[in-house]
Amino acid sequence: MTIRILLVDDHKIVREGLRSILEKEPDMAVIAMGDNGRTALQLAGELRPDVAVIDIAMPEMNGIEAIRRISGENPGIRTLALSMHSARRFVVEALAAGAKGYILKDCACEELVRAIRVVAGNETYLSPKITGIIVRDYVKRLPESQASDGSLLSNREREVLQLIAEGQSTKEIAFALGVSGKTVETHRQQIMRKLNLHNVAGLTRYAIREGITHLD
Repeated sequence: MTIRILLVDDHKIVREGLRSILEKEPDMAVIAMGDNGRTALQLAGELRPDVAVIDIAMPEMNGIEAIRRISGENPGIRTLALSMHSARRFVVEALAAGAKGYILKDCACEELVRAIRVVAGNETYLSPKITGIIVRDYVKRLPESQASDGSLLSNREREVLQLIAEGQSTKEIAFALGVSGKTVETHRQQIMRKLNLHNVAGLTRYAIREGITHLD
């Protein structure tokens, strides 16, 4: 099956370069090219390509808005954002607009081809450099309140929580861990306090949601 591609970039030399790369691939065909977001929207509606490769910085209508409009009006078209910008905000805006992938203009030809195939398969593709930036930036910006509540628990408390969620009694947990029943109860109270949960049902739901235990 041939992947039908729309290329949109406001620089002719870039468009022509991308087309020459892609037309060497036996499973790809560039069916049209455009130089701004408004043209991208028009061509996408008329030709219904499988993948639209769109530069995010263009005149008249920027690529982010074009991606948003194309994704909203033609959900069957997969959009791949192309940019010289690796900053987090550009990536986040493109993905929020509906882009299925984001690659940098300095990427290797092989990566462009791979990204288009991934996006055509309705999977998400991010350049490795982008992935690293996003992860590092996310970790830096993650507020303490957004961290998993499970990180508040000690290893032993997580252990006790799993056993509680699996229906074991205080006596059974104490035997399994080699501690006293009083110690188990202390752990239970600490867990409930830290998680702001007040019964075994709540603890069980939490443990399943966080992957601490699983339903059979």
